[in-house]
Amino acid sequence: MKKITTLLTVLLGTFYAHSQDNVNELLAAGIDDAKRFSTDYIAPASEGLAYGINNGWFNSASSPKRYGFEISIVGNASFIKDDKKSFQLNVADYENIRFPDNSPSKTVATALGQNEPDVTVVVTYDDPIFGSQEVTLTLPTGIGSENVDMIPTAYVQASFSPFKGTQLKGRFFPKVDTEDVELSTYGFGIQQEFTSWLPAESTFPVAVSGLIAYTHLNANYDFTNSSVVAGDNQQVETEVNTLLFQLIVGTKFEVVNFYGGLGYISGDSQTDLLGNYTVTDGVFFSQTITDPFTIDQDISGIRGTLGANLKLGFFSLNADYSIGEFDAASLGLNFSF
Repeated sequence: MKKITTLLTVLLGTFYAHSQDNVNELLAAGIDDAKRFSTDYIAPASEGLAYGINNGWFNSASSPKRYGFEISIVGNASFIKDDKKSFQLNVADYENIRFPDNSPSKTVATALGQNEPDVTVVVTYDDPIFGSQEVTLTLPTGIGSENVDMIPTAYVQASFSPFKGTQLKGRFFPKVDTEDVELSTYGFGIQQEFTSWLPAESTFPVAVSGLIAYTHLNANYDFTNSSVVAGDNQQVETEVNTLLFQLIVGTKFEVVNFYGGLGYISGDSQTDLLGNYTVTDGVFFSQTITDPFTIDQDISGIRGTLGANLKLGFFSLNADYSIGEFDAASLGLNFSF
């Protein structure tokens, strides 16, 4: 858990550090251009986090006995696909940005990729004394430059069965406050085994369940001390809220069981660039911008999951793999009482 916590913190810190590179020049291009670029740059990372925090919610289609309690330690890894590492930057969509060679568009890195070699653009801005001015900007790269190809998540998860066939679930990620990064995650859900309502369910070797779960993630990166832009309280804050609707089918044997599921993830993310930024040409002109912009994104998608569970007394070990916009592997250590 500690290693996954550290890795996730480093990943988020690296992502936010890259995303705030050259903020001065991006804001000089205008709020609209800065927001447009940041939206395309950040969107895949927000989507990856939304998928990552929904892994590992279940380890079986069958429910424990009434008043049964289970506590789990769950580790997940969402794998970054190539099409999430870059986007097409079309200069026609921007007011004050162009490529030095006047190309109409180029493939550039998202927060999950890298620019190799560096990609530069020319930013045009108005100086009240000298008129139209230009500055060359190197676009920020992403976490791909740190050889990161996955988004890790981890949880402590607990469930309780107040009624036959019903599991109430809760999960949390211990709050992380490392250097300039703060991160917290929590969620709760309910899983109902439909086959528990059948009169002969005890002799039926297959269970069918439904799961509804809500997960929340909040992350904040304060880069005031490292920013090249004068100002104060400069930070990026991301909030992700998701709902998971999952149908689960699995076997009901004593030791080894297999399960599969089809799920739908729906949610949204909000990323705020907060604080005061004094944009200047370095000589005569300066302008302070407060809380420059907010990026809102809707997230939805379908995923399929296959897994297995090995039960040895009160202890069980499960592993599964999900296929979706972000493929993911999940491993859980479970203790039942």
